[in-house]
Amino acid sequence: MSYSELPLTRYAMSGDISVAYQTMGDGPINIIAIPGAISHVEFLHEMSGYTAFLQRLSKFARVITFDKRGQGLSDRISGAPTLEERMDDVRAVLDSVGAQRAALLGFSEGCAMSAMFAASYPERVSHLALFGAFVRYRDLFTDADPEVIAQEQMKNWGTGALMKGVISSRASDPDAVAKFAKFERLSASPGAMKATQLLNFQIDVGHILPAVRIPTLVLHRTADALVPVRLGRDFAARIPDAKYIEYPGGDHAFWSGDVEALLGDIEEFITGHRETVSADLERILATVLFTDIVDSTRRAAEMGDQNWRRLLDSHDQLARQMVERHRGNLIKSTGDGILATFDGPGRAVRCALAFSAAAKQIGLPLRSGLHTGEIEVRGRDIGGIAVHAAARVMANSGPEEVLVSRVVSDLVAGAALKFDERGAYELKGLPGRWDLFAASA
Repeated sequence: MSYSELPLTRYAMSGDISVAYQTMGDGPINIIAIPGAISHVEFLHEMSGYTAFLQRLSKFARVITFDKRGQGLSDRISGAPTLEERMDDVRAVLDSVGAQRAALLGFSEGCAMSAMFAASYPERVSHLALFGAFVRYRDLFTDADPEVIAQEQMKNWGTGALMKGVISSRASDPDAVAKFAKFERLSASPGAMKATQLLNFQIDVGHILPAVRIPTLVLHRTADALVPVRLGRDFAARIPDAKYIEYPGGDHAFWSGDVEALLGDIEEFITGHRETVSADLERILATVLFTDIVDSTRRAAEMGDQNWRRLLDSHDQLARQMVERHRGNLIKSTGDGILATFDGPGRAVRCALAFSAAAKQIGLPLRSGLHTGEIEVRGRDIGGIAVHAAARVMANSGPEEVLVSRVVSDLVAGAALKFDERGAYELKGLPGRWDLFAASA
């Protein structure tokens, strides 16, 4: 999704405070997402998986996101907003978009406020779906002084340190950490975060939860790196008739990791049914990698079926290792090659180079092709022009060559990769002539 296609940021007035919000979709149901500790309605779209998550919800609902006062694009305030003020902001946003009633999708810190809002204004809430919830913020820490904890968080604020708990699966990715660090800095200042954390230490919604009479779904990942799963179980147990579901994984962010089951459960809880896989396809931007073993038919005939099968098994194992190491998604084996996608073109090129070098060591020269563009996600498979383009680029690659389109070479400028021009080609079935480049480290 390009910037021109992203939802517009608008403002609702909550008393004298301007609260930034966005809407996506025009379904008959309203879902308002209640943010966690930090938010920035525009920069969150830079986070891998976030926009796609909202798009999936927007297929059956109008999805509303906002920055609570003091954060993101909303007005800055002195101190930290109380639960009552946060509830005022939710009402203001709902009034601004003309929504009399909505399902609340609470995340982390936002779960407590969502429950309080539902108990206080049941006429305005149809459903409660809460992810990564906890009753008391202090339960996330053991025998620590709130002032010391807040001071330590303030000292590390803006470095991406929080990512270890929020998106633990990508905490070793320097690019992802740098992006998360920017998200921290854009969301709130160190002093504002300290004030919020100190206020959160005082909040306990345990006595409110039994008063919630709205249909409630509590969701949690079993290995959540920030909020232990026992806290989610405790939260659910305190709400009468709440449904509780756990998912594998350790990411605290709702949009990260394997989200298909999570999205399906939210849709079914709110609408009574879930979308089939064959419904509208998800479209995302990705770098597509195709590889192929050079002269595979001849080599198979020379080696015999059994020996060739063992060599292919070694090839497939290498492919899985290389794609996983570069945080890609191995879509499938093509028999004598692979199809994989990456959310970063630099990692895709480095994966192709590393895979080619490793395959050469076991006597399998590869040809590789890469292109970056919009793809259609079809369950576990992918489609679209970008996939065909990557296949055509690979078809023009020589033995042990990693060939990329101009789009890829332009996107990784400054990434310490080299590209040699290979000329302009006509790619079968695709319009125009394509400039192709051979990549090297």
